[in-house]
Amino acid sequence: MGMTMTQKILAAHAGLDSVSAGMLIEADLDLVLGNDVTAPVAIREMEKMTVTRVFDKDKIVLVPDHFTPNKDIKSAENCKIMRDFAMKQDITNYFEIGEMGIEHALLPEKGLVVAGDVVIGADSHTCTYGALGAFSTGVGSTDMAAGMATGKAWFKVPSAIRIILTGKPSKWVSGKDVILHIIGMIGVDGALYKSMEYTGDGIKYLSMDDRFTIANMAIEAGAKNGIFPVDEETVKYMKEHSVREYRIYEADEDAKYDSVITVDLSQLKPTVAFPHLPGNTRTIDEVGDIKIDQVVIGSCTNGRLEDLRAAARVLEGRKVAKGVRAIIFPATQDIYLKALEEGLIATFIKAGAVVSTPTCGPCLGGHMGVLAAGERAVSTTNRNFVGRMGHTDSEVYLASPAVAAASAVTGRISGPEELGL
Repeated sequence: MGMTMTQKILAAHAGLDSVSAGMLIEADLDLVLGNDVTAPVAIREMEKMTVTRVFDKDKIVLVPDHFTPNKDIKSAENCKIMRDFAMKQDITNYFEIGEMGIEHALLPEKGLVVAGDVVIGADSHTCTYGALGAFSTGVGSTDMAAGMATGKAWFKVPSAIRIILTGKPSKWVSGKDVILHIIGMIGVDGALYKSMEYTGDGIKYLSMDDRFTIANMAIEAGAKNGIFPVDEETVKYMKEHSVREYRIYEADEDAKYDSVITVDLSQLKPTVAFPHLPGNTRTIDEVGDIKIDQVVIGSCTNGRLEDLRAAARVLEGRKVAKGVRAIIFPATQDIYLKALEEGLIATFIKAGAVVSTPTCGPCLGGHMGVLAAGERAVSTTNRNFVGRMGHTDSEVYLASPAVAAASAVTGRISGPEELGL
């Protein structure tokens, strides 16, 4: 029986000739990731074990990004736990304030993940790195502790859904619209514990930033991971960012899939996920008249340079509507600097938006942009559950940076075409 791309990566890391869906395996890890919310729990769990050192100080990544810069005493203490552990263990990849970024944008940018890797992270959106042809998935803090101690993790080999992407997207259709469309099709549990494996000639029209966005939201369909084949675009990105050797795995022709879905990218429209699920989607022409109070552009889903450029194209020469708060979060310090050098930050400020240091804060209703009762936000983040960004009586609408920026200008959910773009 043939194997999927994910299954081949897992087999190789488990030292097996082949694996099949449902098998329990122990696999070697190339990277273990934690942030300021999850890592302190893992560190305390590891302290309960008999081991005193991490398995490899070069293969642990610690990123303070959720409540940073520290919003209160508790978050400061959490970061101190990470900082002290990183110093004690001599962790190579600990990223302090000033060099940090939102973890899932930072790791690929730093070249820490490449094709063929197996990566676990104590954050559900660790599946982002599937854009590079790696198997990456979120785990709990206890699994992170075991991973830091042993360099191994147990997995149940996932079955897979094959998603064939064809056609070329139109002007304002981005990776965010693609993944919202797919989740709208299959539902938030449509890929439960499965691998979402992307193929098709439409992939060549998707930038790496698009692919990171699509892989990032695999978990919103319940998936174990999302993964893209390694093509020239992927290799170019890895060569620009990493000195590590990569390994390309390709699915067998007779690989077994639970289902096959075809998506014609040329037929997609800008898409919005209504409260309170990422799968509750409507195209921009189905939205209606929905006034908003806040716009958030950023996060591990859409805070990359291409996202900021799209927002700036919409906001150039325009003003944020009176009564709307527009908050923009570049995903890493490097992205922030490039946006500054390109004049994007000036565009945002002239439009009446505010620009923040990289942080996950507003995405999870942690700080900087928390919503009050009755308020509505258009956000480029990945979740819109009840109370996700603040009060349980607030509402979050998920959209692309272009739609979010246009909505900031009009004061209601709008597409760029409404501004004549």
